[in-house]
Amino acid sequence: MAVRQATGFMGSLRKWAYNLSGFNKYGLRHDDLLNNMRADVQEAVRRLPQHLVDERNFRLIRAMQLSLTKSYLPKEEWTKWEEDERYLQPYLEEVQKEMEERAEWNTK
Repeated sequence: MAVRQATGFMGSLRKWAYNLSGFNKYGLRHDDLLNNMRADVQEAVRRLPQHLVDERNFRLIRAMQLSLTKSYLPKEEWTKWEEDERYLQPYLEEVQKEMEERAEWNTK
């Protein structure tokens, strides 16, 4: 797992904004928040290994339950900025490249 560092002013600002957003208090990761109604996100999630899909679903269901009870996880269980891995990005980039290529072929 890659660890991100908050170096310099911009790194500190990113970390501050991440913590201010609040989704980490529910144990969610950045990629959990991507819009599932988009075709590229749906396809990227479909391509994920099953264990990552299961982990994602667990985080989403737990976050919904916490939201319903108007509570947060204990602070030690919050997702930390340094540990928030973008697990969906490689799949999403691959799907977007394929969609661009398909669109290019369709214009010819």
